[in-house]
Amino acid sequence: MAITLNSGFKMPVIGLGVWRMDGKDIRNLLINAIKIGYRHFDCAADYQNEVEVGEALAEAFQTGLIKREDLFITTKLWNSDHGHVIEACKASMKKLQLDYLDLFLVHFPVATNHTGVGTTGSALDEDGVLEIDTTISLETTWHAMEELVSMGLVRSIGISNYDIFLTRDCLAYSKVKPAVNQIETHPYFQRESLVKFCQKHGICVTAHTPLGGSVSNTEWFGSVSCLDDPVLKGLAEKYKKTVAQVVLRWAIHRNVVVIPKTSKVERLEENFRVLDFELAEEDMELIGSLDRKCRTNQPAKFWGIDLYA
Repeated sequence: MAITLNSGFKMPVIGLGVWRMDGKDIRNLLINAIKIGYRHFDCAADYQNEVEVGEALAEAFQTGLIKREDLFITTKLWNSDHGHVIEACKASMKKLQLDYLDLFLVHFPVATNHTGVGTTGSALDEDGVLEIDTTISLETTWHAMEELVSMGLVRSIGISNYDIFLTRDCLAYSKVKPAVNQIETHPYFQRESLVKFCQKHGICVTAHTPLGGSVSNTEWFGSVSCLDDPVLKGLAEKYKKTVAQVVLRWAIHRNVVVIPKTSKVERLEENFRVLDFELAEEDMELIGSLDRKCRTNQPAKFWGIDLYA
């Protein structure tokens, strides 16, 4: 199952995110994911594992497990490279051992002090606050992203962590419209207005934290996981599925692409098997009533400043 982007290319609705995935585990996870049926992999320069992902992909291509044209590979421009878009994209492609990207995203709508192409540093000042570069506009960054399409390096370009205001601005100044806005959205942080705004204007929404971050975000940010919600547990029993499967199916019903992350092979299979059932309309509405407007991924922990304030 895939969604056709405004660029004309198809994006599988289920992918595997590699955030916080240890380099030593990537080969086994990616090879198994491909065997299960995954055709969409979500990467980022900031995840610091593009080299390992590239090695796993190269093995899959060389052994005939899969062809390059049958995969959809995303990676992202880090904040410190807004003034070096083309160089940063080429650096990621080299690490991933690819001659084109299916999708390249602006990871966050903020330029920070440059620390070297592909180094993905987050320079902090003496007070431990992120050093924001106020000389590079998001419009300038976007026009450099558009060049990547003209050069044939990237098939589709998009944004990530943009709100309605910034998304509207991007639509206004863009020649090549953003194909995707990758955001945090899950039952406890549904963001219905942003999701509907993007979809109304032809931008596909991808949920980068479709399960609310689960244990990972609880450990890092102290957030509450929706996977423990008694209503969702009740629906899981009703449909004879896991809570994660119900949550992923709910997102797909909203026409949202999901890229759940896992470091366990058994979970790869579970997260992928979510298209063999449908949620009743009353259950979609029930899940809709669970919204707490609760963000679970908060980089202020590392940057000393709340960019969402």
